[in-house]
Amino acid sequence: MNDHRGDSGDVPTSADRIPQIPPLPETHLAAEVVTQPDDWTRAARTAADHAALLPQPGERVAVIGCGTSYFMSRAIAALRESAGQGLTDAWPAGQVRSREYDRYLVICRSGTTTEVLEAMRALPDGVPRTVICSSPGTPVLELADPILIADVDEQSVVQTRFATTALAILRWHLGEDLAPVIAQAREVLAEDLAESLAAVRSAEQISFVGMGFAAAVADEAGLKLRESCQSWTEGYLATEWRHGPVSIAAPGRAVWAFGPVPSGLAQDVAATGAHFEHRDIDPMADLVRVHRLCQVRAADLGLDPDHPRSLNRSVILG
Repeated sequence: MNDHRGDSGDVPTSADRIPQIPPLPETHLAAEVVTQPDDWTRAARTAADHAALLPQPGERVAVIGCGTSYFMSRAIAALRESAGQGLTDAWPAGQVRSREYDRYLVICRSGTTTEVLEAMRALPDGVPRTVICSSPGTPVLELADPILIADVDEQSVVQTRFATTALAILRWHLGEDLAPVIAQAREVLAEDLAESLAAVRSAEQISFVGMGFAAAVADEAGLKLRESCQSWTEGYLATEWRHGPVSIAAPGRAVWAFGPVPSGLAQDVAATGAHFEHRDIDPMADLVRVHRLCQVRAADLGLDPDHPRSLNRSVILG
């Protein structure tokens, strides 16, 4: 396994140089993050049971969501098109463009988000639409064929397992075997936090990058840290990092890459003095590492990751 955690020379190599992490607070976020390997395993059955409600090969599909669900929509769109399954657009619910589609797929954890409800009510009649949701008894379930995954609902405002499980359902549906990804996530959860996150635990700034569906995962990773611990994070297509974002890279900062990286990227990051974080594992499993970093950084800062500043579980507009 390729692991570039030490490319800039800023990762301690001796255990006595790594600041130890005290016992983390018991939060909903922590409890929800660790269930993900099991959640993704069960997602195979969910995908099989609801295969008729999910995008079929050759269909023109629009995937719709807000926030984290929009990033998952982008990831699904990239994976589906890469698999040759058909044109797939991803739209934020607040700005769905009018095009001819054969199917709409909506992702909404809370089932009550105003923009999502308005978008669903405005969809053209006669076009099949499916919604993936984890909240029973909510309005979105009446506006589309429902795939209810209540077992991955969350009490933390910060989404983790619902989003990745929705992605896992679609990956299984596309014919992917997620067993290796699930094994990687279990390994991530078994790691010593102090050692595995030493280089990024206190980074002043982190730029997340990726290609293909990993670009959407990179944006999601940045959002998770902004929500849970108010960190300065950004997300970019990996090939775009040299076109401007390189200017903010510096010692004490980091670039975290998901999935395969463009040639020379690690060397270009090292030249800035920033740390380059990269593992040769599936981006979805690597995102679990970010979830754990959210817990650690929130604890370091004395923040409650379950209740981010100014953020609620659902955006309901008056």
